[in-house]
Amino acid sequence: MNQARAEGLTARERLASIGWIPGRSEYFRHLPPPGMEVWLGDGNEMPAAEPVVHESSAGAGWALELLGTARQGLVEAQWLDAADATQRSRLFAGIAAPGDSDADRFAWAHQAMCRRGLRLRIGGGAKASAGGEPGETVSLVLRRQAQAALEAPTLVIDVLPGMHCVLLETHERGASMEAVVQNLDVHITLGAGASLQHLRVATPGRDDRIAHRVHARLGRGARYDQALIACGSNYHLQRTELDLHAAQGSARTGAALFAAGTALEQQVEVLHRGADTTSDVEALVLASGKARGVVNAYSRIAAGADEASIRQRLSGIPTDGQPRLVLRPHLEINHDKVQAVHGATWGALPEDALFYARQRGLNESSARALIIEGLLTALLERSLSDPAVLETLGVHALLGNAVARYLAAGKGLSHE
Repeated sequence: MNQARAEGLTARERLASIGWIPGRSEYFRHLPPPGMEVWLGDGNEMPAAEPVVHESSAGAGWALELLGTARQGLVEAQWLDAADATQRSRLFAGIAAPGDSDADRFAWAHQAMCRRGLRLRIGGGAKASAGGEPGETVSLVLRRQAQAALEAPTLVIDVLPGMHCVLLETHERGASMEAVVQNLDVHITLGAGASLQHLRVATPGRDDRIAHRVHARLGRGARYDQALIACGSNYHLQRTELDLHAAQGSARTGAALFAAGTALEQQVEVLHRGADTTSDVEALVLASGKARGVVNAYSRIAAGADEASIRQRLSGIPTDGQPRLVLRPHLEINHDKVQAVHGATWGALPEDALFYARQRGLNESSARALIIEGLLTALLERSLSDPAVLETLGVHALLGNAVARYLAAGKGLSHE
């Protein structure tokens, strides 16, 4: 047995030892995930390693595209086979082993099943002899197509100090595929003064079971902005963990979430350890039919994190039927010199806005779509904070498509 297979077996044994997420889990009690067997499959060992490193996305499920005029040499991409010990070591280099928290169960299952991964290094590619210039921006599109009924892909992004990166990351699957189980890990490291403006779009099929976890670690003065567009499925978890361990780090997340008779949970966990760090978490979930929508936001300020600042704003709008919405802002503050604001609200679409839209000749369906797009566009603009980035990544078209699918699905539910 090679080292890669041994590590996969060790992960399985560790998961069997600590057990799956318990039913009493505080973080998962409103939307319990499927059992461990769903994420581990039939228990077969990892398949044999391929003999070569992938130098392109062929067969790996990722399609990478460079936007704009940034120099090609500023992006180093490695498609790696996690069944090969050497390549696995390169893929997971610098990534800490999972712990024993409830969410870490997904990480152990991922380590047991991970077959392929992509590692991106922004600002220090092999063709850039002197690296990137401070303040230089790289814009990328990364598209993921599911490759198997059960998969555990890995994405690692290293943004070197002083570099700025704009990234659109999309996850879709072909309509002809059967139901997919996908357990994705994304690991992001931002060097001192680096920034990443990250738009993520996850639109699984209705019967899919999805768990995406994003771990971002920010260096001194680094900034991470995430905008998320996600729709529900049989089970869909979007979890983001932000580590503000160095001074003056800044993180912002904004989520446009849709659940039409489906299940969707977003979890955002922020740890403030450095002085003068700031975080802003915002989400709006729309639900219809018998959907279950949950947003969990947890922010912790550690002792010694002077002048840390936290803001949480969670909102939910049931648009039809009798969905279940749970909004949970939570703060843990272990230091005095801080600022913290949180809140959760839910209600209906604004009647006055709908009235004025109808007065302009729009039918009810078009008026609802217009109001929803307006609310969510404003949210995503706040999360990415740069109109030029919104235009570059085509946010308006992506959001418009998501709203149209949500309303169409809700209309179908009302006719059942």
